[in-house]
Amino acid sequence: MLNLGLTAFFGIMILLGFKRPFLWVLCYLYVDIVAPQLISWGFLTQMPTSLIAFAAAFLGWLIFDDKRDSRFTWRQGLLAALLVYCGISTLTADYPVEALTKWSWVWKALVFAMFLPLTLRTRLRIEAVALAMVLSASALIIDGGLKTAMGGGGYGSLIIFIENNTGLYEGSIISCVAIAIIPIAIWLAKYGTIFPADWRVWTFTIALIFACSLIPVGTQARTGLICLGILCVLYLRTSKHRFVIMAGMTLAPMLAVPFLPASYLARMNTIENHQSDQSAGTRIGVWKWTMGYAKDHPLGGGFEVYMSSKVEYDTVSSQTSGSNVTISRTRVVEEGRAFHSSYFEMLGEQGFPGLALWLTLQISGLVQMEMIRRRWKDRTGPDEAWAAPLAVALQLAQVVYLIGSLFVGIAFQPFILMLIGLQCGLWSYLKRISGPERAQRQGARKMQVRVPAAG
Repeated sequence: MLNLGLTAFFGIMILLGFKRPFLWVLCYLYVDIVAPQLISWGFLTQMPTSLIAFAAAFLGWLIFDDKRDSRFTWRQGLLAALLVYCGISTLTADYPVEALTKWSWVWKALVFAMFLPLTLRTRLRIEAVALAMVLSASALIIDGGLKTAMGGGGYGSLIIFIENNTGLYEGSIISCVAIAIIPIAIWLAKYGTIFPADWRVWTFTIALIFACSLIPVGTQARTGLICLGILCVLYLRTSKHRFVIMAGMTLAPMLAVPFLPASYLARMNTIENHQSDQSAGTRIGVWKWTMGYAKDHPLGGGFEVYMSSKVEYDTVSSQTSGSNVTISRTRVVEEGRAFHSSYFEMLGEQGFPGLALWLTLQISGLVQMEMIRRRWKDRTGPDEAWAAPLAVALQLAQVVYLIGSLFVGIAFQPFILMLIGLQCGLWSYLKRISGPERAQRQGARKMQVRVPAAG
Protein backbone atom coordinates (compact mmCIF):
# COMPACT_ATOMS: atom_id res chain seq x y z
CA MET A 1 0.00 0.00 0.00
CA LEU A 2 2.87 2.38 0.76
CA ASN A 3 4.42 1.62 -2.60
CA LEU A 4 1.11 2.24 -4.39
CA GLY A 5 0.47 5.47 -2.50
CA LEU A 6 3.92 6.97 -3.15
CA THR A 7 3.89 5.86 -6.78
CA ALA A 8 0.41 7.32 -7.32
CA PHE A 9 1.45 10.64 -5.78
CA PHE A 10 4.54 10.85 -7.99
CA GLY A 11 2.51 9.89 -11.06
CA ILE A 12 -0.18 12.48 -10.33
CA MET A 13 2.45 15.22 -9.95
CA ILE A 14 3.93 14.28 -13.32
CA LEU A 15 0.50 14.23 -15.00
CA LEU A 16 -0.58 17.57 -13.49
CA GLY A 17 2.64 19.07 -14.82
CA PHE A 18 1.33 18.75 -18.37
CA LYS A 19 -1.30 21.37 -17.45
CA ARG A 20 0.98 23.45 -15.19
CA PRO A 21 4.63 22.70 -16.09
CA PHE A 22 5.92 24.57 -13.01
CA LEU A 23 4.56 21.71 -10.90
CA TRP A 24 7.41 19.60 -12.24
CA VAL A 25 9.82 21.93 -10.43
CA LEU A 26 7.93 21.32 -7.19
CA CYS A 27 7.90 17.59 -7.94
CA TYR A 28 11.67 17.57 -8.18
CA LEU A 29 11.94 19.40 -4.85
CA TYR A 30 9.75 16.75 -3.24
CA VAL A 31 11.63 13.82 -4.79
CA ASP A 32 15.08 15.17 -3.93
CA ILE A 33 14.17 16.01 -0.32
CA VAL A 34 11.91 13.11 0.69
CA ALA A 35 13.46 10.49 -1.64
CA PRO A 36 10.28 8.35 -1.91
CA GLN A 37 12.20 5.78 -3.94
CA LEU A 38 14.13 4.92 -0.75
CA ILE A 39 11.02 4.61 1.41
CA SER A 40 9.00 2.52 -1.01
CA TRP A 41 9.21 -1.07 -2.20
CA GLY A 42 8.66 -2.63 -5.59
CA PHE A 43 8.63 -0.82 -8.91
CA LEU A 44 9.08 2.72 -7.53
CA THR A 45 12.54 1.73 -6.29
CA GLN A 46 13.43 0.71 -9.85
CA MET A 47 12.35 4.02 -11.40
CA PRO A 48 14.86 6.89 -11.83
CA THR A 49 12.40 9.23 -10.11
CA SER A 50 14.94 12.00 -9.52
CA LEU A 51 16.11 11.97 -13.14
CA ILE A 52 12.52 11.90 -14.44
CA ALA A 53 11.52 14.88 -12.28
CA PHE A 54 14.72 16.78 -13.15
CA ALA A 55 14.25 16.26 -16.89
CA ALA A 56 10.55 17.16 -16.71
CA ALA A 57 11.29 20.38 -14.76
CA PHE A 58 13.98 21.52 -17.19
CA LEU A 59 12.17 20.55 -20.40
CA GLY A 60 8.91 22.02 -19.09
CA TRP A 61 10.61 25.37 -18.55
CA LEU A 62 12.48 25.19 -21.84
CA ILE A 63 9.44 24.32 -23.98
CA PHE A 64 6.40 25.79 -22.24
CA ASP A 65 7.47 28.55 -19.86
CA ASP A 66 7.63 32.28 -20.60
CA LYS A 67 11.31 33.17 -20.37
CA ARG A 68 11.07 36.94 -20.89
CA ASP A 69 11.39 37.62 -17.15
CA SER A 70 14.13 35.06 -16.53
CA ARG A 71 17.44 36.56 -15.38
CA PHE A 72 20.84 34.91 -14.83
CA THR A 73 22.35 36.52 -11.73
CA TRP A 74 26.01 36.72 -10.86
CA ARG A 75 25.50 34.32 -7.92
CA GLN A 76 24.27 31.74 -10.43
CA GLY A 77 27.56 32.45 -12.21
CA LEU A 78 29.35 31.55 -8.97
CA LEU A 79 27.45 28.28 -8.90
CA ALA A 80 28.52 27.62 -12.50
CA ALA A 81 32.15 28.39 -11.67
CA LEU A 82 32.00 26.06 -8.66
CA LEU A 83 30.45 23.35 -10.85
CA VAL A 84 33.26 23.63 -13.42
CA TYR A 85 35.94 23.66 -10.74
CA CYS A 86 34.50 20.59 -9.02
CA GLY A 87 34.33 18.82 -12.38
CA ILE A 88 38.01 19.51 -13.01
CA SER A 89 39.01 18.40 -9.50
CA THR A 90 37.03 15.18 -10.01
CA LEU A 91 39.08 14.36 -13.10
CA THR A 92 42.31 14.76 -11.11
CA ALA A 93 41.02 13.36 -7.78
CA ASP A 94 43.23 11.28 -5.49
CA TYR A 95 40.42 8.69 -5.36
CA PRO A 96 38.85 8.85 -8.84
CA VAL A 97 36.27 6.05 -8.39
CA GLU A 98 34.97 7.34 -5.07
CA ALA A 99 35.06 10.94 -6.35
CA LEU A 100 32.80 10.02 -9.28
CA THR A 101 30.24 8.61 -6.86
CA LYS A 102 29.93 11.94 -5.05
CA TRP A 103 30.12 13.90 -8.31
CA SER A 104 27.10 11.94 -9.60
CA TRP A 105 24.80 13.88 -7.23
CA VAL A 106 26.78 17.06 -6.63
CA TRP A 107 26.60 18.21 -10.25
CA LYS A 108 22.83 17.71 -10.30
CA ALA A 109 22.37 19.71 -7.10
CA LEU A 110 24.50 22.58 -8.45
CA VAL A 111 22.78 22.60 -11.84
CA PHE A 112 19.31 22.65 -10.26
CA ALA A 113 20.34 25.51 -7.95
CA MET A 114 21.37 27.48 -11.07
CA PHE A 115 18.20 26.53 -12.91
CA LEU A 116 15.66 27.18 -10.13
CA PRO A 117 15.85 31.03 -10.15
CA LEU A 118 15.05 31.07 -13.87
CA THR A 119 11.60 29.64 -13.11
CA LEU A 120 10.73 32.05 -10.26
CA ARG A 121 9.00 34.78 -12.26
CA THR A 122 6.22 35.60 -9.77
CA ARG A 123 5.60 35.90 -6.06
CA LEU A 124 3.32 32.86 -6.23
CA ARG A 125 6.12 30.70 -7.63
CA ILE A 126 8.57 31.93 -5.00
CA GLU A 127 6.07 31.09 -2.27
CA ALA A 128 5.29 27.70 -3.84
CA VAL A 129 8.96 26.71 -3.80
CA ALA A 130 9.35 27.78 -0.16
CA LEU A 131 6.19 25.86 0.74
CA ALA A 132 7.28 22.72 -1.14
CA MET A 133 10.67 22.76 0.60
CA VAL A 134 9.16 23.19 4.06
CA LEU A 135 6.41 20.59 3.62
CA SER A 136 8.78 18.05 2.07
CA ALA A 137 11.28 18.44 4.91
CA SER A 138 8.44 18.41 7.45
CA ALA A 139 7.49 14.89 6.33
CA LEU A 140 10.78 13.69 7.80
CA ILE A 141 10.73 16.10 10.73
CA ILE A 142 7.21 15.21 11.89
CA ASP A 143 8.05 11.50 11.75
CA GLY A 144 11.19 12.04 13.80
CA GLY A 145 9.44 14.40 16.20
CA LEU A 146 6.64 11.95 16.93
CA LYS A 147 9.09 9.14 17.65
CA THR A 148 11.12 11.43 19.91
CA ALA A 149 8.01 12.56 21.82
CA MET A 150 7.10 8.90 22.40
CA GLY A 151 10.50 8.14 23.92
CA GLY A 152 12.43 6.99 20.86
CA GLY A 153 15.69 8.22 19.46
CA GLY A 154 19.30 8.25 20.48
CA TYR A 155 22.56 9.14 18.79
CA GLY A 156 22.58 7.33 15.45
CA SER A 157 19.48 5.32 16.33
CA LEU A 158 16.54 7.62 15.49
CA ILE A 159 15.09 5.98 12.38
CA ILE A 160 13.10 8.39 10.22
CA PHE A 161 10.93 6.30 7.88
CA ILE A 162 13.83 3.98 7.01
CA GLU A 163 17.22 2.99 8.35
CA ASN A 164 19.42 5.22 6.20
CA ASN A 165 22.38 7.46 6.96
CA THR A 166 22.52 9.62 3.84
CA GLY A 167 21.13 13.05 2.97
CA LEU A 168 18.44 14.40 5.26
CA TYR A 169 18.09 10.98 6.87
CA GLU A 170 21.41 11.53 8.70
CA GLY A 171 20.95 12.81 12.24
CA SER A 172 23.20 15.88 12.27
CA ILE A 173 22.04 17.02 8.82
CA ILE A 174 18.31 16.77 9.57
CA SER A 175 18.92 18.56 12.89
CA CYS A 176 20.54 21.48 11.08
CA VAL A 177 17.86 21.63 8.36
CA ALA A 178 15.00 21.29 10.88
CA ILE A 179 16.16 24.40 12.71
CA ALA A 180 16.92 26.26 9.46
CA ILE A 181 13.35 25.94 8.12
CA ILE A 182 11.71 27.42 11.23
CA PRO A 183 11.98 31.06 9.99
CA ILE A 184 10.61 30.07 6.57
CA ALA A 185 7.70 28.18 8.15
CA ILE A 186 6.82 31.25 10.23
CA TRP A 187 6.96 33.46 7.11
CA LEU A 188 4.61 31.11 5.26
CA ALA A 189 2.16 31.21 8.18
CA LYS A 190 2.17 35.02 8.26
CA TYR A 191 2.37 35.97 4.59
CA GLY A 192 1.42 32.86 2.64
CA THR A 193 -1.33 33.10 0.03
CA ILE A 194 -1.54 29.44 -0.98
CA PHE A 195 -2.62 28.59 2.58
CA PRO A 196 -3.75 31.99 3.97
CA ALA A 197 -3.16 32.60 7.64
CA ASP A 198 -5.89 31.21 9.91
CA TRP A 199 -6.04 29.09 13.06
CA ARG A 200 -5.41 25.85 11.13
CA VAL A 201 -2.27 27.19 9.46
CA TRP A 202 -0.89 28.54 12.74
CA THR A 203 -1.73 25.32 14.60
CA PHE A 204 0.23 23.30 12.05
CA THR A 205 3.10 25.80 12.07
CA ILE A 206 3.42 25.80 15.86
CA ALA A 207 3.30 22.00 15.91
CA LEU A 208 5.94 21.85 13.18
CA ILE A 209 8.22 24.23 15.08
CA PHE A 210 7.85 22.00 18.15
CA ALA A 211 8.74 18.95 16.03
CA CYS A 212 11.75 20.81 14.62
CA SER A 213 12.92 21.54 18.17
CA LEU A 214 12.54 17.87 19.08
CA ILE A 215 14.77 16.64 16.25
CA PRO A 216 18.05 17.65 17.99
CA VAL A 217 16.78 15.79 21.07
CA GLY A 218 15.83 12.66 19.15
CA THR A 219 19.02 12.55 17.12
CA GLN A 220 21.14 13.74 20.09
CA ALA A 221 23.06 15.86 17.59
CA ARG A 222 24.96 18.65 19.29
CA THR A 223 24.86 20.56 16.00
CA GLY A 224 21.10 20.99 16.28
CA LEU A 225 21.30 22.33 19.85
CA ILE A 226 23.86 24.96 18.82
CA CYS A 227 21.80 25.93 15.75
CA LEU A 228 18.65 26.33 17.85
CA GLY A 229 20.45 28.57 20.33
CA ILE A 230 21.90 30.73 17.55
CA LEU A 231 18.51 31.09 15.86
CA CYS A 232 16.87 32.27 19.09
CA VAL A 233 19.57 34.92 19.55
CA LEU A 234 19.30 36.08 15.93
CA TYR A 235 15.55 36.58 16.24
CA LEU A 236 16.24 39.31 18.79
CA ARG A 237 17.67 41.50 15.99
CA THR A 238 14.43 42.00 14.09
CA SER A 239 11.73 40.93 16.53
CA LYS A 240 9.29 43.47 17.98
CA HIS A 241 8.87 41.35 21.11
CA ARG A 242 12.48 41.00 22.26
CA PHE A 243 11.71 40.80 25.97
CA VAL A 244 9.13 38.05 25.44
CA ILE A 245 11.62 36.02 23.40
CA MET A 246 14.38 36.58 25.98
CA ALA A 247 12.07 35.43 28.75
CA GLY A 248 11.12 32.37 26.72
CA MET A 249 14.79 31.59 26.02
CA THR A 250 15.47 31.71 29.76
CA LEU A 251 12.50 29.63 30.86
CA ALA A 252 12.51 27.01 28.08
CA PRO A 253 15.73 25.22 29.15
CA MET A 254 14.64 25.23 32.80
CA LEU A 255 11.29 23.64 31.92
CA ALA A 256 12.71 21.20 29.38
CA VAL A 257 15.69 19.74 31.28
CA PRO A 258 13.62 17.54 33.67
CA PHE A 259 11.93 15.87 30.68
CA LEU A 260 15.09 15.26 28.62
CA PRO A 261 16.61 11.76 28.61
CA ALA A 262 19.81 11.27 30.58
CA SER A 263 21.65 10.08 27.45
CA TYR A 264 20.86 13.38 25.73
CA LEU A 265 22.12 15.47 28.65
CA ALA A 266 25.28 13.37 28.84
CA ARG A 267 25.98 13.88 25.15
CA MET A 268 25.31 17.64 25.29
CA ASN A 269 27.74 17.83 28.20
CA THR A 270 30.54 16.84 25.82
CA ILE A 271 30.23 20.27 24.16
CA GLU A 272 31.92 21.68 27.24
CA ASN A 273 34.07 18.65 28.09
CA HIS A 274 35.23 18.02 24.53
CA GLN A 275 38.63 16.62 25.55
CA SER A 276 36.98 13.47 26.87
CA ASP A 277 34.93 12.94 23.72
CA GLN A 278 36.51 10.81 21.01
CA SER A 279 34.24 12.29 18.34
CA ALA A 280 35.45 15.82 19.12
CA GLY A 281 39.06 14.61 19.14
CA THR A 282 38.58 13.06 15.70
CA ARG A 283 37.18 16.31 14.31
CA ILE A 284 40.08 18.40 15.58
CA GLY A 285 42.59 15.84 14.35
CA VAL A 286 41.08 15.70 10.85
CA TRP A 287 40.93 19.50 10.67
CA LYS A 288 44.64 19.71 11.49
CA TRP A 289 45.39 17.07 8.87
CA THR A 290 43.32 19.00 6.29
CA MET A 291 45.27 22.21 6.86
CA GLY A 292 48.51 20.34 6.38
CA TYR A 293 47.17 18.64 3.25
CA ALA A 294 46.01 21.97 1.80
CA LYS A 295 49.51 23.44 2.22
CA ASP A 296 50.92 20.66 0.03
CA HIS A 297 47.91 20.52 -2.32
CA PRO A 298 46.50 24.08 -2.56
CA LEU A 299 44.12 23.10 -5.39
CA GLY A 300 42.58 20.27 -3.36
CA GLY A 301 42.52 16.52 -3.79
CA GLY A 302 39.02 16.04 -5.19
CA PHE A 303 35.96 14.48 -3.61
CA GLU A 304 36.45 11.94 -0.80
CA VAL A 305 40.11 12.88 -0.30
CA TYR A 306 39.57 12.44 3.44
CA MET A 307 40.11 8.71 2.85
CA SER A 308 43.86 9.32 3.02
CA SER A 309 43.67 11.07 6.40
CA LYS A 310 45.45 9.72 9.45
CA VAL A 311 45.08 11.39 12.82
CA GLU A 312 46.52 10.78 16.26
CA TYR A 313 45.30 12.43 19.44
CA ASP A 314 44.81 11.87 23.16
CA THR A 315 41.45 11.77 24.94
CA VAL A 316 41.55 13.12 28.48
CA SER A 317 39.23 11.91 31.22
CA SER A 318 39.15 12.53 34.96
CA GLN A 319 37.77 10.54 37.88
CA THR A 320 37.20 12.00 41.32
CA SER A 321 37.51 9.87 44.46
CA GLY A 322 37.16 11.92 47.63
CA SER A 323 39.72 14.71 47.42
CA ASN A 324 41.78 12.91 44.76
CA VAL A 325 41.35 13.52 41.03
CA THR A 326 42.82 10.97 38.63
CA ILE A 327 43.48 12.15 35.08
CA SER A 328 44.04 9.54 32.40
CA ARG A 329 45.03 9.92 28.76
CA THR A 330 44.25 7.45 26.00
CA ARG A 331 46.08 7.50 22.66
CA VAL A 332 43.76 7.16 19.67
CA VAL A 333 44.85 6.57 16.05
CA GLU A 334 42.27 6.75 13.24
CA GLU A 335 42.42 6.66 9.46
CA GLY A 336 40.03 7.69 6.70
CA ARG A 337 37.72 9.77 8.91
CA ALA A 338 35.39 12.34 7.29
CA PHE A 339 35.95 16.08 7.58
CA HIS A 340 32.95 16.79 9.88
CA SER A 341 32.98 20.40 8.67
CA SER A 342 31.85 21.98 5.41
CA TYR A 343 34.68 24.50 5.55
CA PHE A 344 37.38 21.85 5.85
CA GLU A 345 35.48 19.69 3.37
CA MET A 346 35.82 22.46 0.77
CA LEU A 347 39.43 23.16 1.70
CA GLY A 348 40.51 19.53 1.46
CA GLU A 349 38.50 18.54 -1.61
CA GLN A 350 38.50 21.75 -3.67
CA GLY A 351 41.47 23.59 -2.23
CA PHE A 352 41.74 27.32 -1.63
CA PRO A 353 40.04 28.34 -4.93
CA GLY A 354 37.02 26.12 -4.25
CA LEU A 355 36.76 27.32 -0.65
CA ALA A 356 36.93 30.95 -1.85
CA LEU A 357 34.12 30.36 -4.37
CA TRP A 358 31.96 28.63 -1.77
CA LEU A 359 32.49 31.33 0.88
CA THR A 360 31.77 34.08 -1.66
CA LEU A 361 28.55 32.31 -2.60
CA GLN A 362 27.46 32.08 1.03
CA ILE A 363 28.50 35.56 2.18
CA SER A 364 26.98 37.24 -0.87
CA GLY A 365 23.65 35.59 -0.01
CA LEU A 366 23.72 37.13 3.48
CA VAL A 367 24.57 40.53 1.99
CA GLN A 368 21.85 40.37 -0.68
CA MET A 369 19.17 39.37 1.80
CA GLU A 370 20.24 42.22 4.09
CA MET A 371 20.02 44.66 1.18
CA ILE A 372 16.49 43.48 0.42
CA ARG A 373 15.51 43.83 4.07
CA ARG A 374 16.69 47.43 4.22
CA ARG A 375 15.13 48.44 0.90
CA TRP A 376 11.74 46.82 1.51
CA LYS A 377 11.26 46.93 5.29
CA ASP A 378 9.22 50.15 5.23
CA ARG A 379 6.90 49.05 2.43
CA THR A 380 3.53 48.11 3.83
CA GLY A 381 1.45 47.58 0.70
CA PRO A 382 -0.32 44.22 0.33
CA ASP A 383 1.96 43.29 -2.58
CA GLU A 384 5.16 44.54 -0.90
CA ALA A 385 5.04 43.76 2.82
CA TRP A 386 6.03 40.13 2.27
CA ALA A 387 9.42 40.77 0.65
CA ALA A 388 11.57 41.99 3.55
CA PRO A 389 10.34 39.30 6.00
CA LEU A 390 11.10 36.58 3.44
CA ALA A 391 14.61 37.97 2.96
CA VAL A 392 15.08 37.88 6.74
CA ALA A 393 13.77 34.30 6.92
CA LEU A 394 16.14 33.14 4.16
CA GLN A 395 19.01 34.99 5.81
CA LEU A 396 18.34 33.35 9.18
CA ALA A 397 18.06 29.94 7.54
CA GLN A 398 21.43 30.46 5.85
CA VAL A 399 23.11 31.61 9.07
CA VAL A 400 21.83 28.49 10.83
CA TYR A 401 23.24 26.40 7.99
CA LEU A 402 26.62 28.15 8.15
CA ILE A 403 26.80 27.54 11.91
CA GLY A 404 25.80 23.90 11.48
CA SER A 405 28.36 23.57 8.69
CA LEU A 406 31.11 24.14 11.21
CA PHE A 407 30.50 20.63 12.53
CA VAL A 408 28.91 18.73 9.61
CA GLY A 409 30.25 18.15 6.09
CA ILE A 410 27.27 19.48 4.11
CA ALA A 411 28.93 21.92 1.71
CA PHE A 412 26.93 20.52 -1.23
CA GLN A 413 23.75 19.51 0.62
CA PRO A 414 21.00 19.78 -2.05
CA PHE A 415 18.45 21.32 0.33
CA ILE A 416 20.80 24.21 1.08
CA LEU A 417 21.62 24.69 -2.59
CA MET A 418 17.85 24.91 -3.21
CA LEU A 419 17.77 27.60 -0.53
CA ILE A 420 20.47 29.51 -2.40
CA GLY A 421 18.48 29.14 -5.62
CA LEU A 422 15.44 30.58 -3.84
CA GLN A 423 17.53 33.54 -2.66
CA CYS A 424 18.72 34.18 -6.22
CA GLY A 425 15.14 34.00 -7.50
CA LEU A 426 13.89 36.45 -4.86
CA TRP A 427 16.73 38.89 -5.59
CA SER A 428 16.12 38.76 -9.33
CA TYR A 429 12.34 39.11 -9.02
CA LEU A 430 12.45 42.11 -6.66
CA LYS A 431 15.11 43.82 -8.73
CA ARG A 432 12.99 43.40 -11.84
CA ILE A 433 9.71 44.67 -10.39
CA SER A 434 11.39 47.58 -8.58
CA GLY A 435 13.03 48.76 -11.83
CA PRO A 436 9.87 50.29 -13.36
CA GLU A 437 8.92 51.85 -10.01
CA ARG A 438 12.34 53.47 -9.72
CA ALA A 439 12.10 54.79 -13.27
CA GLN A 440 8.66 56.24 -12.54
CA ARG A 441 9.91 57.99 -9.40
CA GLN A 442 12.89 59.45 -11.26
CA GLY A 443 10.58 60.63 -14.05
CA ALA A 444 8.26 62.28 -11.55
CA ARG A 445 11.17 64.14 -9.95
CA LYS A 446 12.30 65.42 -13.35
CA MET A 447 8.78 66.69 -14.10
CA GLN A 448 8.71 68.51 -10.79
CA VAL A 449 11.98 70.25 -11.63
CA ARG A 450 10.75 71.34 -15.05
CA VAL A 451 7.40 72.76 -13.89
CA PRO A 452 7.88 76.45 -12.88
CA ALA A 453 6.72 77.49 -9.45
CA ALA A 454 3.25 79.06 -9.26
CA GLY A 455 3.20 82.90 -9.30
